[in-house]
Amino acid sequence: MEVLSSAASEKWSIEPGGIMGEHQGGGGGQTRREFISNSVAGAAAIALPLWLSGCAGPSASGIGAAPSNPTLAATRYFDEGFGLSQEALRKILAEALSSGGAWADVYAQHRISSTVGFEDNLVNEASRSVDLGVGIRVVRGDQTGYAFTEDLSLPSLLAAARTAASIASGGAGKAPATFTQRTLPAYYDTAYDWQRVGVDQIVPVLTRLNAEARADALVEKVSVTLSTEQNRILIVDSEGRASFDSQPLTRLRMSVTMNKDGERQSNSYNISARVGLEYYDEARIKSFVKENLDRTRILFEATQPQAGEMPVVLGAGSSGILLHEAIGHGMEADFNRKGISIFSDKIGKKVASEHVTIVDSGVDPRFQGSINVDDEGNLPQVTELVRDGVMTSYMHDRISAAHYGVEPTGSGRRQSFRHAPMPRMRNTYMKPGPHTRDAIIASVKRGIFAQTFTNGQVKIGEGDYTFFVKNGFLIEDGRLTAPIKNVNIIGNGPESLSRITMVADDFAMDEVGWNCGKDGQSVPVSLGLPTVLVSSITVGGR
Repeated sequence: MEVLSSAASEKWSIEPGGIMGEHQGGGGGQTRREFISNSVAGAAAIALPLWLSGCAGPSASGIGAAPSNPTLAATRYFDEGFGLSQEALRKILAEALSSGGAWADVYAQHRISSTVGFEDNLVNEASRSVDLGVGIRVVRGDQTGYAFTEDLSLPSLLAAARTAASIASGGAGKAPATFTQRTLPAYYDTAYDWQRVGVDQIVPVLTRLNAEARADALVEKVSVTLSTEQNRILIVDSEGRASFDSQPLTRLRMSVTMNKDGERQSNSYNISARVGLEYYDEARIKSFVKENLDRTRILFEATQPQAGEMPVVLGAGSSGILLHEAIGHGMEADFNRKGISIFSDKIGKKVASEHVTIVDSGVDPRFQGSINVDDEGNLPQVTELVRDGVMTSYMHDRISAAHYGVEPTGSGRRQSFRHAPMPRMRNTYMKPGPHTRDAIIASVKRGIFAQTFTNGQVKIGEGDYTFFVKNGFLIEDGRLTAPIKNVNIIGNGPESLSRITMVADDFAMDEVGWNCGKDGQSVPVSLGLPTVLVSSITVGGR
């Protein structure tokens, strides 16, 4: 459900049941406009005029060991900046538990996002957005009451807590007397602050990228954008846990158009990570542009294969999107708790060959799906979903973990304070196997090699999917031959999983920044795969 909010007002929703409440903000508190102003003041953020003027763990170039975690006071940022003192948090939780809820949490968020665009040899876009608010959740069994507000005055927060509490009916629970700050890991540099990076520092990077791409004589148009985000969150719950995290994120995207004898081809590429501006050094700029140009140039030679059922070799790295969409969503516990997923009865059963081990992890340094804490205050972990072909676990949030009698896997995620958390993927990948890439290709008489993907669609319940292969090759007599483009592959996720017959030892994590959508919420994820052979998939072509 999408709910729009305006200054000095709150919008609330209760799930399930579709109940909505609305309350116009009262006096005494700061408006959203005042909060945004306060959030920028004294934070060394870019001023508006400046913007207008100018296991076999994942690895990737430049992404290595986790940085050290500086000491952070769990509640200080939101207390000093926005008035969310420990006493206010105790009052909010007491109100949330007042109608008999079994458990409650408060999720505060302050996120500043920026984008600078460069096209036709000049800056054509510079924007910034600020998001600030608090979500309050009350849980009773499998039911959730949820409310949020952009007005952080105590009366508004208490009103939101009462709305969330209406899911329950019973004696009042007791709020914690004190909060205990959780010590979090550091899978990215929590001391880094994208707010302190000015457009005058970003434009030279975009200028260098543009010049590098235009050095190719075939290039006639270049568009490049660099987006950044600094997301600060505070989660406190009725058990007295308090967790604060500061999450940097950046994404670089380039699209190019080439002209060869009057024929034009276009393609795009992006990379993303939880890093700072130093990520975009000269070596990465050159490799990033080369990858984009190579993916575009080969389209001049590419054709479409004959349609039909055939073996498909999924290339290492970006082919992990098929694993994520066609298989990963079906292993999120809420779909299985509700009996929607085709994997609902597959725990302990064989779902793939013995070469297949699949994990979902939140602990891989600097990848955009990594988190120091999930959006319920649980620590992330490596969740083994399939081990040696046997399904071993789902991805759990607090509610599904209680339903199944297991511990949460640190998979409770939400798009923002406007949304209740649910089980979501983080970094989803298949571990390497015993074969080689060359041996897999050599085993195929006639098929295709899928290299890069764009959009696709999946039916979670049945697992049916269709994906669009942007770049790839024909495989003929065990060799890669003609390049192919714009090819649909159509299949069923669990069926394709069972048809994986070979898994290579060349695991790669995709550096592309993917946003995963589910039930109207979008969160950043990463994915990966070694080269694998699926014995049969329907390929659309000529």
